[in-house]
Amino acid sequence: MTKEEAAGRIAKLSAELEHHNHLYYVEARPEISDQDFDFMMKELEALEKQWPQLASPNSPTRRVGGDITKEFPTVLHRSPMLSLENSYSREEVQEFVQRIAKEHGRTTFTLELKYDGVAISLIYRNGELVQGITRGDGEKGEDITANIRTVRSIPLRLHGHPPAELEARGEVLMGIREFEQLNAEREREGEEPFANPRNTTAGTLKLQDPKIVARRHLQNYIYFLLMDELPTRSHYANIMQCAKWGFRTPDPRRRFIEQADSVEDIMAFIAYWDQARHHLGIAIDGVVIKVDDIDLQEELGLRAKSPRWAIAYKFPAEQKFTRLNDVEFNVGRTGAVTPVAILDPVELAGTVVKRASIHNADQIAKLDLHYGDMVQVEKGGEIIPKITAVDLHRRPPHARRVTYPERCPACGTVLVRDAGEAQHYCPNEHACPPQIVRRIEHFVSRKAMDINGLGGETVDTLFQAGLLHDVADLYDLKQEQLLALGKGWGERSTRLIIDGIAASKDIPFEQVLFAMGIRHVGETVAKKIARAVGSIDRLAAMSLEELTAIEEVGNVIAESIRDFFGAEGNRRILERLKAAGLQFAVAPGRQKAHDGPLKGLVIVVSGVFETFTRDGIKQAIEENGGKVSGSISRKTNFVVVGADMGPAKKAKAEELGVRLIDETEFRRMIGA
Repeated sequence: MTKEEAAGRIAKLSAELEHHNHLYYVEARPEISDQDFDFMMKELEALEKQWPQLASPNSPTRRVGGDITKEFPTVLHRSPMLSLENSYSREEVQEFVQRIAKEHGRTTFTLELKYDGVAISLIYRNGELVQGITRGDGEKGEDITANIRTVRSIPLRLHGHPPAELEARGEVLMGIREFEQLNAEREREGEEPFANPRNTTAGTLKLQDPKIVARRHLQNYIYFLLMDELPTRSHYANIMQCAKWGFRTPDPRRRFIEQADSVEDIMAFIAYWDQARHHLGIAIDGVVIKVDDIDLQEELGLRAKSPRWAIAYKFPAEQKFTRLNDVEFNVGRTGAVTPVAILDPVELAGTVVKRASIHNADQIAKLDLHYGDMVQVEKGGEIIPKITAVDLHRRPPHARRVTYPERCPACGTVLVRDAGEAQHYCPNEHACPPQIVRRIEHFVSRKAMDINGLGGETVDTLFQAGLLHDVADLYDLKQEQLLALGKGWGERSTRLIIDGIAASKDIPFEQVLFAMGIRHVGETVAKKIARAVGSIDRLAAMSLEELTAIEEVGNVIAESIRDFFGAEGNRRILERLKAAGLQFAVAPGRQKAHDGPLKGLVIVVSGVFETFTRDGIKQAIEENGGKVSGSISRKTNFVVVGADMGPAKKAKAEELGVRLIDETEFRRMIGA
């Protein structure tokens, strides 16, 4: 295939994939199967790998996440991203409508759902996404473009004939189902669940690894258009034009109405969505009321922090009282003991609630909980049920106080609570059944050892059958032992498990370290540690001072690592895993160098290169002691420039006086 043929095929595949992506994620009417979509994506990935100079920053392959982003540079907004004045009653809405009518006559309002997410500004030039910026303080936000490209309902290229430059503002959010799945995964791994979708979305958008952002399946809705010359003088019509360009917008048939010119119309819309919101699948916390006429918007103007032509009606949090019957104390993978309230079933925000979070011992004491209390329950962020108050007047006589246990509810070991921490822990990590089972579940999970056929129920069955006592026992399993378990354990399923265990011996050290389940050492930190130290033996021998010198390792993580290797049970398991053949050293070429010709230098990479892929040149920098940065700052030592360097980076480098070098000079520096 010639370069011209490759360019044509890449362009055709990109257009088709974006078309089908829009049909699936924006219009919810897919035309092809997931398998056909995946086949096209794999072909495009292969072509871009063969012809990296032809890959666009807005290629559909960027949807799955790109390079690690070290920094999020601050960007000044073209015009301030304001917040909205809130209202909580019909009287406040009526006052807003009457004020405008008195000064300017009767007008039409557009009503939109108020999405409970994170405000974002999307900049497009010549129909291509060039920048995604957070709201920040309203005047300036952070450039999180790499993460924004992973949100599949945000078009990378606009449809039709958009203007040369436009800014679309909207909300990025996480669906309720995706949020619950993420929390279920965290709980299986012994991690504390996230509080609500909004906070989770905000944290996700600031993650350094876009691949993790992509896996969280964020969504986006557009509700404001900013241009030198707008398509129409109607806000509603402008948002409908955004839909034609490929943006996901509020649905005009259900979530968005144009013709509302009285308080009665507005309150009817609010009343409907106060109930219907519970079936949406996304979190909303109110309704936004906007003057539709753009000319009138401009005449009404702005306050210091909010527009005069819009107001938000906030739904009150739904609260109900129900009886507290019991409190369960659940033990997680790391030994953290979490209290959960068992309640009389009560319908709340569209679902039946039977359990609620109490968080920790301090919360139990603060609420002064007693068994049999009538407790007030609400859904924090419309998702997680939590107890917020107790009706002391309805407390049963002789009610027994809820006390946090002194011993582990699973194994009876005395619990400990470290200084500065809210949770209690069971220290009996190698003999406490729920800790062992959940640690094995974490070990075999997709992000860790990725062993096929071993889910939570299977692990629990093998533990109950006495075949697993710790993670090292996995590598002693024989197929005949599994077949002997009887019904449901057939030749095919057991072979899948045995083959999956064997294949896990090739999993790289970075994932093995994460799989070990060291407290506070998550997936990203494990990768940084592995590449910094090179092997498990070196890590085990390092002092606290050496550990805290590793990027992103503070005192808490360092002490946790030392505690892990200080435990005899952990050392015994490690020796067995080494004997089984697991990878406990970084593969050659992947370890981060501490010395070399680039030692101590901060380097930015920009453009397309002849003899390096983007990942390859970054790896070369790290192997020679340098540190790769995603953005240019006063700390940058130089920029390695390839073909098609971004104009913004070039201007920034010239402004700060940062030296630019080409690929030939870079190769000379590293002796290549």
